[in-house]
Amino acid sequence: MITLSKLAKTFNTRDGKVTAVDQIDLTIEKGEIFGVIGYSGAGKSTLIRMLNMLEVPTTGEVSVAGKNMNTLSQRKLREARQEIGMIFQHFNLLWSRTVAENISFPLEIKGVPSTERKTRVEELIKLVGLNGRGASYPSQLSGGQKQRVGIARALANNPQVLLCDEATSALDPKTTDSILELLIDINKKLNLTIVLITHEMHVIRKICHRVAVMENGRIVEQGPVLDVFRRPKEHMTKEFVKQVTEPEETEEALKHLFTEEGIGHVLQLTFVGGDAKRALITDLIRKFEVTINILQGKLSQTQDGSYGSLFINVTGDEHHIIEAIDYIRKQEVEVEVIHGE
Repeated sequence: MITLSKLAKTFNTRDGKVTAVDQIDLTIEKGEIFGVIGYSGAGKSTLIRMLNMLEVPTTGEVSVAGKNMNTLSQRKLREARQEIGMIFQHFNLLWSRTVAENISFPLEIKGVPSTERKTRVEELIKLVGLNGRGASYPSQLSGGQKQRVGIARALANNPQVLLCDEATSALDPKTTDSILELLIDINKKLNLTIVLITHEMHVIRKICHRVAVMENGRIVEQGPVLDVFRRPKEHMTKEFVKQVTEPEETEEALKHLFTEEGIGHVLQLTFVGGDAKRALITDLIRKFEVTINILQGKLSQTQDGSYGSLFINVTGDEHHIIEAIDYIRKQEVEVEVIHGE
């Protein structure tokens, strides 16, 4: 559906040239929800804006739905953009227009007859859960409702691709979850390809099938979300994964624990899929002469299954502890010894 080849973007500034996107190769499949995560300045906003040529690449090619976006005439580019919807962090609604009129706007530009526009708008209002709000103005809506209008407007022309530029960053956590659930529902109902950028791993965890991690204009790591959660390779990826797999107080609690004498071994166990629901701790206590204290733990759900991280303190004779660790690994549960006497 989307192919990027040697894509790069350089800006000329007073301080010299700045490379925002640096030689990116990427393929996104049809019907997939693909996330791009990175800190501010990583280049992810520039990247997503090059998918519909709001930013023209310095070098490289962008192909969307079989069309080489670089070579299209202005007329063909306008037509191609109608198949690429986009939603934004700050909604970008027309404040003097009602909800229905905002959603209808792309159809008016396209020249769709008024009767067809009205039918389509009604369909979209129902799809995004805004029944009864068609005559309301943006100033009368909550943040989540405004974003639902933005989504409906982006879907007006039946696009094949939906681009989400930090679409939930301005929303509270509960509203964010409701918008993400709406995007998942739309993806399934319409087989819509969704590309979203974010700095929040919670968003990636909840909605995406695959993720790419950006740093300094480059993709430093990518893969299925569950795989990236399970085996993050880059330091920055590990920091993002910690956002959703470890409670905020974990590091502080463990540091405090390490100052105590006779604490034995501190292990981090990583569970994936069905393993996340196993009674592993009970098995360990029954099979081995060790004492186990659970320190911290969290279970997260991704599009492709569960992911759990558990910190435990294990004390006992050294050989019993080693046997217990070996048993855990044989259960295909990943073990990292964070501290050991």
